[in-house]
Amino acid sequence: MNVNAPRPAELHIETLKWGKITWVNVEKPSGRDMHYLAKNYLFHPLELEDCLSRTERPKIDEHENYLFIVVHFPVYDKKTLVTVPSQVSIFIAADLLVTVHTGALKPLSHLFNDCQKNEPARDENMSRSTGYLLYRILDRLVDYCFPIVRKIISNAEELEEKLFSNPDKDSVREISILRRDIMSTRRIIRPQRTILKSLEIKDYTFLKEDLDVYFGDIGDHIGKITETLDEYDEVVEGLNATSDSLFSHRTNQVIKILTLLGTIILPMLVIQGLYSMNVPLPLQDSPWAFLIIILVTITVSASMIIYFRYRHWI
Repeated sequence: MNVNAPRPAELHIETLKWGKITWVNVEKPSGRDMHYLAKNYLFHPLELEDCLSRTERPKIDEHENYLFIVVHFPVYDKKTLVTVPSQVSIFIAADLLVTVHTGALKPLSHLFNDCQKNEPARDENMSRSTGYLLYRILDRLVDYCFPIVRKIISNAEELEEKLFSNPDKDSVREISILRRDIMSTRRIIRPQRTILKSLEIKDYTFLKEDLDVYFGDIGDHIGKITETLDEYDEVVEGLNATSDSLFSHRTNQVIKILTLLGTIILPMLVIQGLYSMNVPLPLQDSPWAFLIIILVTITVSASMIIYFRYRHWI
């Protein structure tokens, strides 16, 4: 692989060399960038096409002298209020590592910029092997997931407190948004465990270094994130059931009150209906008729209220 080929200025390709290791970073890749990589690094053309795909599944492909890895990590989209996947494609050989990404994952961009500007950072990340550099990249990206998970936890706890203290009609929408966010994050995180497990248990001779402990540690972090998401998925499911119960109870209470009010005023409606008929009725010629009818109606309604209270209906 020709790692010293001249690079046109219009390409989104940056190259960093330290010791025997060369790190090529392609941010916001285009067809021209992939053509340059195909011409100078002899990667498989189908894998270069995968680098431009936004829907490529996470995977690890082994070749004679390099690995091709596709991983996804979560990025929160403030417009849609949901976590979406951001793809990182990695080519790794004995002395070469190529990262291709959209730039949405800031830890990866920051790590490359830090290594460009600071010799201690280059020495820390690039002095051992490309396998160790791969570990450092994946470790940064996995650590980047923890703030996203903590935000989900915070949102779930706030929603739980709000639901029991002051439930309103917006609670259902907020629960639905949070459930969708958790489901999306789980779908992104879960497949990465297989990639990390393969890097942990399988030996790749051109990586030159045994890094199973390091990749195993990242795998443990991914496992912890997955377990946390599973736990809070159950929490949100419980909040959804609680919300349904609370609003169902409130609806039943409203229907109960309206039914009782309708029953209480029923005597008034019956008497009103009778005296609106054009037939002879008792007391219709009495000067006290209106007062007597009002008193009778109030007495009947009050008796009904007392009876309802006695039966604990109100």
